[in-house]
Amino acid sequence: MKKILSLVFIAMFTVMVAAGCGSTPSSAPASQPASASQTPGSSTPASVPASSSLADISEPDVPAGNGTAIRIAGLKGPTTMGMVKLMSDSDAGETAYDYQVEMYGTADAIVPLLVSGELDAAAIPANLASVLYNNTEGAIQVAAINTLGVLYVVETGDAIQSIEDLRGKTVYSTGAGTTPQFALNYILGQNGIDPETDLTIEYKSEATEIAALLNAGEDAIAVLPQPYVTAVQMQNENVRVALNLTEEWDAVSTGSRMVTGVLVVRKAFLEDAAGAEAFATFLQDYQASIEWVNANTADAAQLVAAYGIVEKAPVAEKALPACNIVYIAGGDMVTDLAGYLEVLFEQNPAAVGGALPGDDFYLTEPAAGGATGGGDSVVDASDATDSSLPAA
Repeated sequence: MKKILSLVFIAMFTVMVAAGCGSTPSSAPASQPASASQTPGSSTPASVPASSSLADISEPDVPAGNGTAIRIAGLKGPTTMGMVKLMSDSDAGETAYDYQVEMYGTADAIVPLLVSGELDAAAIPANLASVLYNNTEGAIQVAAINTLGVLYVVETGDAIQSIEDLRGKTVYSTGAGTTPQFALNYILGQNGIDPETDLTIEYKSEATEIAALLNAGEDAIAVLPQPYVTAVQMQNENVRVALNLTEEWDAVSTGSRMVTGVLVVRKAFLEDAAGAEAFATFLQDYQASIEWVNANTADAAQLVAAYGIVEKAPVAEKALPACNIVYIAGGDMVTDLAGYLEVLFEQNPAAVGGALPGDDFYLTEPAAGGATGGGDSVVDASDATDSSLPAA
């Protein structure tokens, strides 16, 4: 036990979240859901200390692969929105396995639980998955991409029509040393703009600070994640989306995509036959949940609000199509995620744990039971056919 606790404390590190929120978990519909201002967009570690391999940890209190339950963690944001149908079905006893989903406000609340074996899987920021892989000697694998880019440039004026228009401006953003900074710097650099000298970027610790600046100042410019963008717009009609940073990334990238969130699993959990079979079924249910969320936005928004991910269903309904919730597995996952991590590595190796992960980082072979986790499976919002879907 002392060894477990020691490794847990070693694994703890500061994680910047695109919008601050509490770390109290929620595994059932909340009577008082978290406000939209508490909903994170993306989060990644600013710095990561060394840690030991999960192989060195003694048996967890709850054995992996018990055949009846899978313990899953997620953040209160887009990376968990696609899971709400699965969560609802599990709570209603309609799934083959008991999916015990806990939601947290920050990724640093998830890390020690995953390291200690108290969790089996988690939906976490993409580069945090790489950091954990490197700092646990490969004990963490990524099974699917669940969220692409969620970052947008917003303003209270109409000065920004292109990335070039940011030159000479002051831009407010959250996430210094994390995904928002890495993404913005990459896009600026690819457009010939030096983020250190050609504009002023002021980083704030909370998205609420940026919302206040947008409300108070004329022609204020900011980088914000969904669903916070939608929440701010519904409170201030003068705020407009000027640029979709996912589209801007795609316009300048050569072989990479902006990846916000992924689903990871402990390798030790899959080494148990019962755990592997349960996880295979979970992947099928997870993909089906994402398909349902993208095709049934109004109903999904009700569940998103009920589970406390976003306070109000109208905000969730409007934000969902802009959250880029996807299910990408197999070879497509490897291509997209590897390219993204390489971009981050070139900016700052510490952002991915000091080194690019090896091939064993990617869970590309089907798990026991024939799960879709190993095929070239891609599901995203563009596949939705429900004509009631609101515009992004």
